[in-house]
Amino acid sequence: MKVLQMIPEMESGGVERGTLELARHLGSHGHESVVISGGGKLVNALEACGTRHLAMPVGRKRLSSLLLLPKLRRLFIEEKPDILHLRSRVPAWLAFLAWRGMDPASRPRLVTTVHGFNSVNRYSEIMTCGERVICVSESIRDHVLNHYPRVAPEKLRVVHRGIDPAEYPHGYRPSPEWLDGFHREFPATRGKRLMTLPGRITRLKGHEDFARILKELAGDESLHGVIAGGAHPRKAAYLDEIKSLFAAEGLADRVTFTGGRSDLREILAISTLVLSLTTQPESFGRTTLEALGLGIPVAGYDHGGVGEQLGLLYPAGRIPPNKPAAAAPIVRGLLENPPPVPREHPFTLEAMLEGTLAVYRELLP
Repeated sequence: MKVLQMIPEMESGGVERGTLELARHLGSHGHESVVISGGGKLVNALEACGTRHLAMPVGRKRLSSLLLLPKLRRLFIEEKPDILHLRSRVPAWLAFLAWRGMDPASRPRLVTTVHGFNSVNRYSEIMTCGERVICVSESIRDHVLNHYPRVAPEKLRVVHRGIDPAEYPHGYRPSPEWLDGFHREFPATRGKRLMTLPGRITRLKGHEDFARILKELAGDESLHGVIAGGAHPRKAAYLDEIKSLFAAEGLADRVTFTGGRSDLREILAISTLVLSLTTQPESFGRTTLEALGLGIPVAGYDHGGVGEQLGLLYPAGRIPPNKPAAAAPIVRGLLENPPPVPREHPFTLEAMLEGTLAVYRELLP
């Protein structure tokens, strides 16, 4: 089959990574893969796996983007893809308006993916316009059904995001060289049990709750907090605010801020416990799954995709959402006597990719 994916840019992020993973899978199975985007640093990786990239500013949220409609319609007619797969709202609006004006007998079949809990409005509803609508978790499916009553439930398909077990093998440990370098860079972590909160420095990630939990456990001298994630320049003031909060609680020497890292897998692997404290539900929660895949215990707020993962794989780690006071005893129990993390899980990259192709096949003769 021939699949054309549309995305605003190919820079970085979960949606972009999923686009690349699917393109690679299509090529390795003899299918033809095309991606339309505004460009970005992942374009080289796309082209390296045999995908054709067509540069077009389909992510610009402005009225002038409507001028792209005739060009997109001509492109769809010339390329003749079997599947048109849309993953983001602006490209979805442009592609849908172009697609709707084509001959229904010859136009591509339309698939959309709802990747997140977008604001509920007509603009976001475009992500439910596909002939099949992929939801990345049961929580996203419930969100769509609860807020968009015009959507036919029978066209929704849950295809969970996934990770590659070969990249996150159970029991993985980083090299002694890496570990020595990490301890030299962050000497306060040496000889400690690490409780890690991964993710970008934003207000939604629950850093304030992390401080409260660490304060409750401050009597344990062996425990050290790690906040593994970078801050966008626009979030610099919030980062200063969080550091001041830890200092005010007397925790300045009990927590390490690593900044943005390319070795998060290694940091997760040396952690005693990984936390997910997002104040709003996440659609999936990739870092928690990465930690569980490595065999590292996870405690997290029991909502969204993280709640789904914990309910299935590690129920001992479920924390009532947004209740840090309830978290401390749960975290303490996992630090003292953690149940083993299962070696196998269903949230694999292969299952995600094959599940997506199965959705495509439903629509094709």
